[in-house]
Amino acid sequence: MATRSQRGIRIAIDRGGTFTDCVGNPGTGKMEDDVIIKLLSEDPSNYEDAPLEGIRRLLSKFTGKEIPRGEALDTSKIESIRMGTTVATNALLERKGEEIVMVVTKGFKDCLEIGNQSRPNIFDLAIKKPDVLYEKVIEVDERVTLEDYAEDPYRNETEAESYESAGQDTELVRGLSGETVRILRRPSEDTIRSQLKKVYDEGIRSIAVCLMHGYTYPAHEALVGKLAKDIGFSHVSLSHELMPMIKLVPRATSACADAYLTPAIKKYISGFEAGFEGGLGSESVKRQGEEKGARCEFMQSDGGLVDVDKFSGLRAILSGPAGGVVGYALTSYDSETKIPVIGFDMGGTSTDVSRYGSGRYDHVFETTTAGVTIQSPQLDINTVAAGGGSRLFFKNGLFVVGPESAGAHPGPTCYRKGGPLAITDANLFLGRLLPDFFPKIFGKNEDQGLDAEASEKMFKELTDRINKEVASEKKDSEMSIDEVAYGFIKIANETMTRPIRSLTEARGHDTSKHRLATFGGAGGQHAVAIAQALGISQVLIHRYSSVLSAYGMALADVVDEKQEPDSKVWNDDDDEVKKYLRGKMEDLKAKSTATLKDQGFNDEQIHFEEYLNLRYRGTETGLMVVKPSKEEADKDYNGDQWNFGKAFVKQHEQEFGFTLPDRDIIVDDVRARGIGKTFEGLEQTVDQQLKELKPKDLGGEEKRYATRQVYFEGGRHETPIYKLEDLDVGDRIKGPAVLADGTQTIVVTPETTALIIKTHVVINIGENGGQDNKKVDTSTVDPIMLSIFAHRFMAIAEQMGRALQKTSVSTNVKERLDYSCALFDADGGLVANAPHLPVHLGSMSTCVRKQAEIWKGKLKKGDVLVSNHPMFGGTHLPDITVITPAFSGDKIVFYVASRAHHADIGGILPGSMPPNSRELFQEGAAIKSEKLVSEGKFNEKRMIELLLHEPAQWPGCSGTRCLADNINDLKAQIAANQKGINLISTLIEDYGEDVVQFYMHNIQDNAELSVRNLLKDVSKRFGSDNLSAIDYMDDGSPIKLKITIDAEKGEADFDFTGTGAEVYGNINAPEAVSYSAIIYCLRCLISQDIPLNQGCLKPINVKIPKRSFLSPSDKAAVVGGNVLTSQRVTDVVLKAFRACAASQGDCNNLTFGFGGNQSGEEEVKGFGYYETIAGGSGAGPTWDGTSGVHVHMTNTRITDSEIFERRYPVILREFSLRAGSAGKGQHPGGDGVIRDIEFRIPVQVSILSERRVYHPYGLEGGEDAECGINYWVRKVEDLDPNADSAAPDEGDQKVMKTGAKAPDVEYVNLGGKNTASMRPGERIIVMTPGGGGWGKVGEKSQAVKGKEPTHAWRKGSIAERQAMAEASA
Repeated sequence: MATRSQRGIRIAIDRGGTFTDCVGNPGTGKMEDDVIIKLLSEDPSNYEDAPLEGIRRLLSKFTGKEIPRGEALDTSKIESIRMGTTVATNALLERKGEEIVMVVTKGFKDCLEIGNQSRPNIFDLAIKKPDVLYEKVIEVDERVTLEDYAEDPYRNETEAESYESAGQDTELVRGLSGETVRILRRPSEDTIRSQLKKVYDEGIRSIAVCLMHGYTYPAHEALVGKLAKDIGFSHVSLSHELMPMIKLVPRATSACADAYLTPAIKKYISGFEAGFEGGLGSESVKRQGEEKGARCEFMQSDGGLVDVDKFSGLRAILSGPAGGVVGYALTSYDSETKIPVIGFDMGGTSTDVSRYGSGRYDHVFETTTAGVTIQSPQLDINTVAAGGGSRLFFKNGLFVVGPESAGAHPGPTCYRKGGPLAITDANLFLGRLLPDFFPKIFGKNEDQGLDAEASEKMFKELTDRINKEVASEKKDSEMSIDEVAYGFIKIANETMTRPIRSLTEARGHDTSKHRLATFGGAGGQHAVAIAQALGISQVLIHRYSSVLSAYGMALADVVDEKQEPDSKVWNDDDDEVKKYLRGKMEDLKAKSTATLKDQGFNDEQIHFEEYLNLRYRGTETGLMVVKPSKEEADKDYNGDQWNFGKAFVKQHEQEFGFTLPDRDIIVDDVRARGIGKTFEGLEQTVDQQLKELKPKDLGGEEKRYATRQVYFEGGRHETPIYKLEDLDVGDRIKGPAVLADGTQTIVVTPETTALIIKTHVVINIGENGGQDNKKVDTSTVDPIMLSIFAHRFMAIAEQMGRALQKTSVSTNVKERLDYSCALFDADGGLVANAPHLPVHLGSMSTCVRKQAEIWKGKLKKGDVLVSNHPMFGGTHLPDITVITPAFSGDKIVFYVASRAHHADIGGILPGSMPPNSRELFQEGAAIKSEKLVSEGKFNEKRMIELLLHEPAQWPGCSGTRCLADNINDLKAQIAANQKGINLISTLIEDYGEDVVQFYMHNIQDNAELSVRNLLKDVSKRFGSDNLSAIDYMDDGSPIKLKITIDAEKGEADFDFTGTGAEVYGNINAPEAVSYSAIIYCLRCLISQDIPLNQGCLKPINVKIPKRSFLSPSDKAAVVGGNVLTSQRVTDVVLKAFRACAASQGDCNNLTFGFGGNQSGEEEVKGFGYYETIAGGSGAGPTWDGTSGVHVHMTNTRITDSEIFERRYPVILREFSLRAGSAGKGQHPGGDGVIRDIEFRIPVQVSILSERRVYHPYGLEGGEDAECGINYWVRKVEDLDPNADSAAPDEGDQKVMKTGAKAPDVEYVNLGGKNTASMRPGERIIVMTPGGGGWGKVGEKSQAVKGKEPTHAWRKGSIAERQAMAEASA
């Protein structure tokens, strides 16, 4: 075994998209001996491979003799090469990986196409879902399931022996996670062999295998893997080996990504290795003599290095950016002072943010890159903007930055390739970027600098356009070119600070208590402004900030991760469980130690981080809890380092704001992170240097390189320029100033100072933060201020949402994020709301306005109102709205409100969503207008009366079945509202009440203008044609709409005269629901990001006939109105505008469970489950429909198939696309899905659905889609053995043949809305509608294939939060 010797040259390389950065050290380890080289990643006329060229140049420098290009490089002088590479990311982005086949359990061939069924952009009618990575799918006829279920109120646990030692025919075995697995069907080797041989003969050589519950029972996956290797497949990815974690979809995607990318990486590595004499990697180091190779390690997504031979595609996706995180973490964090650091990496094409605190990296286990969701430990790196290449737009009266990027080609205007205006141009024009210091690589011969004149010319044109559009009577209010360019910089900073705040606050940290470490070429130009906006007082910029990713590789450790699933219940007093888990941890550590020793590490160099992945029973939010350090254990846990339970409770309290003392804590995974230490720590930390340093202020022209006119808030200043290399340790420079070298430019704003220390430039921000709170003029609207306030108001609504999620306890709010928070002006007009749940868009302001009218003049400070009644702006009863007025003196200046979906509020069925309700009282507690808080006092007694006692007085009804959760969530809503009030009060302190009020109204005017322009545009398209449409609910009730547009004013009448009467059923929809549907449709048609507020409805006059089912009486049942009728209203509006064919027009609400306290009987313990199911989306003039996706007014995610079976007593027989259900056309619609669920115990099953009678329409000659069907597959004891089961007709035959034999069962059509008691072994099959087609069949397709502008972004926890919020509708 080779030990880690210190024999010479160390090289670290980051191969980025544009540049490859190399840092070399001759072996001394001293910073002053480092050599840095920066070269283009692609330069085919000069060299084939940038990293090889970098190593050649470094070796030539260190050995003192020029090595010719093309000569094999001698590894005997090299101690180590460390690399980060974008090979995997690029292959993923460009979809240029290996051809692969995916092998999956029968019934799940479309699992990756359906994914979690939510759509990425809620307002995009042309739904863009990322392409799958595989060419072919093989379905294996095998099946296992879990025997026990987590929601079992009696906690039954079935014993079984482990699957390794169980006999061939044993049906019940214990899986890796300790859960008992039932083997339902064993695979046939011969069948699999012939299936694999078929695709092998077609030329596919790489295979990904992911079978249901393979994480705990891997035997069937291992069998497929063995057969594939025997046949000759060159790469086999088995999901249980890559990441043995529960969740079928992310595990399958990960296996596919690995099979798709690893061959590409291996190909790259073999080409790279060919450039060396002596070989690379730990195996080559073991050889003796001349042949001895050099160590070569690659950076993985988790911030650890791995030997070149073990580098895989799955763990390579964040390879480059991970180096940057390691770089700033190890150079900016001090374990003594423990000040956490936010990393801000702004390059030419992306801005990434991350966080480092308490001496450990923040890892996430599910992230999305290039549309592929990966399950594997990765650093929590989040792209928040397109970097210096972020494009600049003026749209609908607002300044907009990104997310579109100018890219590296053509790049910004100043790159001399005819590119668009971008942030880089704004910095250049304002003097914040200095051409003298920028590489001269532009122009025809790549020898020219940045083109400042081109940037100026484009800005002049844009400024003229802006001034023309916002022309006001006052000539002196015209904007200068400087103001416009600076306006874009301010908006760019606003756009970036919102997600950074989200990153820290969502985890329970205070942003202002961090330092900002900035790196990347463009970071220094924005860092100070970003820090000011976040309340951060110190910015750290490393000497190597422009090559920090490469430097990070040099500092990183080699890491080996081992993980296994589990299912034990943690108990602080149960020594047996602790002993078992310790044993499992020691096994993992032993495996990891062996791997690291094989790479030359000894026992002293190997350290471990030990983790348990823990969660409360009944929740899905797990926390990866690290074993407490000795110091923490002595302080908090009586010296017990294995007190994971208390550590979990403490972390849960910090991140989520509450604990659940009466719930079990479940262990989901055991994880050991083995670390081979290669780096001894820096000479001195930032804090140690600052302590010893005596700063010396530079005066006059001392050390100045030049002066330039640079623009800061308010105007241009004569600003000194300093070359970084001319400055000495201890020099302090007062702003304004610009510090620069060949790779970076640092802008030091007025009121701040820059201090030079050995390793960093430290910028300290003054008391007033250098922010110039000048009086804002309210006589005319400033488009820059309007854009800033649009961001600020949205940020407030988002922060309210985070506060609500943090302090609530129910799954609906905490995990499904089924809530909305919003702020309103003094009249109750909506100013901003987040997240965008379409069904809440127009309805919340109806509610707030109504309450404002009722309580006019009667409210006092400290009062809070509550309402959920449909006649008072409610949607359906479970959505309860809490409204808080904010006062200035005795006057209400604005309102804030939060609406949350409560899991139960009484009525005839658990969950308060009955499919067969006829009257409102059957749906639970109905609150018209009550004070929830009176002058600061919470009216608990009255709330218990309203929620628990009043509903139970109606026949067949119960009060709320979860009162404690209701009360807790109401208190969380009050707290979220208070947060909103505090944030707006701060805004008022900064700008003054008149300014905030002025922009509250103007942001509504801005939205109004966008809608007026849309309506004028539509009237031009259709001339004087009347826009009208009619469609029907399944009971025959018509929704009739006529839209009349006044082209001159840009106004429209939406007239629903002719709509059907109120229904004695539950598809009645309160008026507020139609308003929401209209706003949603208008926003889709505008297809640009506009502020969604009251202004959208100002140009619209809506006429709904009273006592129709769109304006029902106050006793009418409405639960289906929110989830079904809202979808039909949307279909009708879009049909009138001829925007697209109908989508599935349905949510397919399925509920099942047992238990409750019906009709005064004693409560039976049980459970309830609720889901909505995707269908097909409609095609349009430039797009095909999308299959298996949620549409329009809903976007909820589906529970992952494995979690579904773990939590509930079900077997999911099939979840696939329903081929042939889409409408045909020039552009076909999307297919619906088939969801086939078998129940293992007796349960009550209810379905609430539509489009089971009337087909989703096609448009412009496109064909209609198929209707949906709901079947109950019912056991029949005495059926005539010769009779056929009444199997349904046409393409749905195949569904019926799976599972049970025909004579044992019959297929009963449940209709659209029904409830049934199902016995064990019975099934419900929900077959959802497709989407309609557009255009005549046979005409040439005009479909435009496009990618989201954020397709290439690294989507860590911030994007996941955003997606979850938009998937809660």
